[in-house]
Amino acid sequence: MKKRFLICSVLSVSFFGMKAQEKISAEVNIKTEPTEKINFNETNIGFLFHKKINSNSTITNTLTYSNVKVNYESGSFEVFENLNQLNQIQNKFDFSYTVSDKTKLKLSVTPTANFQQNLNASDFTILGNFEFSRQLGPKTTINIGAARTSVFGYPKFLPVLSLGYKLNEQSNIVIGFPDSKISYSNNVRNKFSLTNSFNGNFYHLDSQNLDYDTSKVIVSQMTSAFEYERNMDKNWFINFKAGYDFNKKYILTDDNNHKVYDFNISDGYILGIGIKYKQ
Repeated sequence: MKKRFLICSVLSVSFFGMKAQEKISAEVNIKTEPTEKINFNETNIGFLFHKKINSNSTITNTLTYSNVKVNYESGSFEVFENLNQLNQIQNKFDFSYTVSDKTKLKLSVTPTANFQQNLNASDFTILGNFEFSRQLGPKTTINIGAARTSVFGYPKFLPVLSLGYKLNEQSNIVIGFPDSKISYSNNVRNKFSLTNSFNGNFYHLDSQNLDYDTSKVIVSQMTSAFEYERNMDKNWFINFKAGYDFNKKYILTDDNNHKVYDFNISDGYILGIGIKYKQ
């Protein structure tokens, strides 16, 4: 109990330490990702606080909780059927500094606790990234940086690169790694997007009676999707997402991220819906 209280306190200290925020938002998203023998159903709840400190600096704090329910086809993975729930608590703190009219720096620190059901001190991990943004012209921006991220399913240092181009007042395009996006808005209430992203996560396992020397679950994929966001009124937004997961992986590993068991799951489609409140 003391360990759980300590981790929750560390994760939330920056979130609750901010006052008089300029922007606040809260959202709930539900997503399903069925495959041939295993279905993943995820619920995500997030709270965001954003504040402009001065003319050059802004801070953003995002606290999220996600729960993944894993449903196995009857009789396919009986020894693993107790591995049916995965949880994450994450607190992302962003700091952005405008060096000049054309140059910005961004630093993110993300404490995260990824666990099966019982939260322990060993489930605690620090992720983050550092990015340099430069405006090359009136319509073109480049971002270069490095991140400690779990897009391939486990914490790893990777380069971050993207090139953004503003096609016109309604359309933007960003091509890069790990995320690319084309967005279009025909009016202030509708936004359409095509996205492609490398994304993944890891979860520390509880002590359990398995015939394998496992310590973590790793999930990763490349996702291509169509997204639509609708502004229902001044503060409320609803969004829909439909797409497909490529090269989807669901494996068990040891402490050194060596593969111990591979579920060999198939690729599959994704469907999601969410609601957001912005102030």
